Amino acid sequence: MRFTKTFGLALTALALCVPVLATAQNKELVVGSSATYRPFAYETPTKEIVGYDIDMIKAVAQKVGLQIKIINTPWTGIFAALNNGDVDLVISGVTINDKRKQSYDFTAPYFEARQLIAVPTTSTAKGFKDLAGKKIGVVTGSTADDMASREFGKTNPDIRRFESTPVVIAELVNNGLDAAMGDNGVIAFRAQEHKGLKTVGDPSFPKEFFGIVVKQGNKALLDKLNTGLTAVKADGSYATIYKKWFQADAPALPAQ
Repeated sequence: MRFTKTFGLALTALALCVPVLATAQNKELVVGSSATYRPFAYETPTKEIVGYDIDMIKAVAQKVGLQIKIINTPWTGIFAALNNGDVDLVISGVTINDKRKQSYDFTAPYFEARQLIAVPTTSTAKGFKDLAGKKIGVVTGSTADDMASREFGKTNPDIRRFESTPVVIAELVNNGLDAAMGDNGVIAFRAQEHKGLKTVGDPSFPKEFFGIVVKQGNKALLDKLNTGLTAVKADGSYATIYKKWFQADAPALPAQ
């Protein structure tokens, strides 16, 4: 009798645990993305968030059975949202670099990027160093901010920091800046919208890679995302999504 009662209690406890485990495994993950970063992420007139980043994270999640909810998270607070647990992961054109890797974990790359400069069509600037003494617009905390700070001085008043690329470009168009600098996909897209702007590259700009960001130490989620990324690259989904948003063949990406 004692064995039967004990066994029965154990079965009851196990039955109660199963729904909890299932719920944990099927938990909806909150994805933070700054939807002012067209064509990577932006809002349609109906407030739907779309873009290259959005298509990629949906494809990755589908491959490994993750349930996700994407929320528009301002860039200036996106890492705080991850730290606070308001979002579980971030996909927002985040460049993988050694500084960020000290605080966060990154997946393998899902996009290859370089920095690009937008200037008025009348500008004589031919490269990065030609921006010395010019008013340069960057997004706060971005790779462009880091590069401009190293080249011209972090406290240089000519470096003007803004919360998003559209605001930077608007300031450039309204003659409040001499140049805008940022990721090539976004700067090229925005410059095409304004006839008075052109883009300037620089051979000194290194290749950069975007990765999906999770809290440091969240290996379980990181491994799932990497598994999904590998599958998306292998089955041609990555190439299809890239072609859709950039009208070009997708470059090969490093495994890590």
